[in-house]
Amino acid sequence: MVRLAPIPAGLPTTVPFVGPETLERQAGRPFAARLGANENGFGPSPRAVSAMQAAVAEVWKYADPTSFDLTAALAAHHGVRPENIMVGEGIDGLLGLLVRLTVAPGDVVVTSDGAYPTFNFHVAGFGGVLDKVPYRDDAEDPQALAERARRTGARLVYLANPDNPMGSWQDGAAIAAMLDALPPDSLLVLDEAYAEFAPAEAIPAISADDPRVIRMRTFSKAYGMAGARVGYAIGHPDLIAAFDRVRNHFGMNRISQIGALAALQDQDWLAQGVAQVAAARDRIAAIGARNQLTALPSATNFVALDTHRDGAFARRLVDALAGQGVFVRMPGVAPLNRCIRISCGPDAELDILEQALPRALATL
Repeated sequence: MVRLAPIPAGLPTTVPFVGPETLERQAGRPFAARLGANENGFGPSPRAVSAMQAAVAEVWKYADPTSFDLTAALAAHHGVRPENIMVGEGIDGLLGLLVRLTVAPGDVVVTSDGAYPTFNFHVAGFGGVLDKVPYRDDAEDPQALAERARRTGARLVYLANPDNPMGSWQDGAAIAAMLDALPPDSLLVLDEAYAEFAPAEAIPAISADDPRVIRMRTFSKAYGMAGARVGYAIGHPDLIAAFDRVRNHFGMNRISQIGALAALQDQDWLAQGVAQVAAARDRIAAIGARNQLTALPSATNFVALDTHRDGAFARRLVDALAGQGVFVRMPGVAPLNRCIRISCGPDAELDILEQALPRALATL
């Protein structure tokens, strides 16, 4: 018999997201439009592509375990010190390390019911106790999160801004005020994966040296490098330094480090991509409206379309779209699950969506 440690032995076999490749294998054919994983179909900067191609010949080398060049560039970009930055294998990897660092078995962690499930996966994996509050008006509720943290003495409080899966966002001032409402031993985990798409007022003015918060950013979304797995945390130097106690020091990919550095240096391409995403959001909203689906306001690279029905109907619609060759996803918790979530993509893929959506609805 396989012998597992007590915590994982008591966990279900859980996969937070079933990948589109798995769904394609099950269906026996590829998707014609890949619009479900919040990837950036407009792609990375050509400068990043060229830098990564040039780096391939030296892939025999390990990556710099300190990510020195990328860390220095990110610090300059954000106007902080290198000691405030930790580069890691995407936000997902950094969340796992943070939970390992801060959550002991039995510690309470507060999040929203329906928020990013990979964070919950890590909390359960290290023996934390999840305590969830509902969304309010299809958005996370900072006041309710803070109140629950005070009531439970939560070690971590998770908030994504802008939010996945709904695309909503909070005013930065409300998030800054939330810090004063947390109990002394709580740490706010502020997931800003979609920050580059957000309006300026959504980004809170919080010092990188504030020990009450750690902020997570990524190259997966606006920079179009999801497959490279490059994320970074911004936080107090003592907390950032603690990552060295548990992280995989050779976990970063050398080619990805070089590509991310080149992408960061091409802010013109980033601005162009953000504009393309905004145009795609408008088009998805228009496609939805023509099919009696209502787009929720979004500050991300996806749009939640309200079906005005229930989760069972939305699930049938997701499956029907898959049958038409279009990969989309949906929130997993009621009442959010009345929506389907469609990632922004190039016109060619949205053309396919435009034709497939009415056909899928007709099958229902």
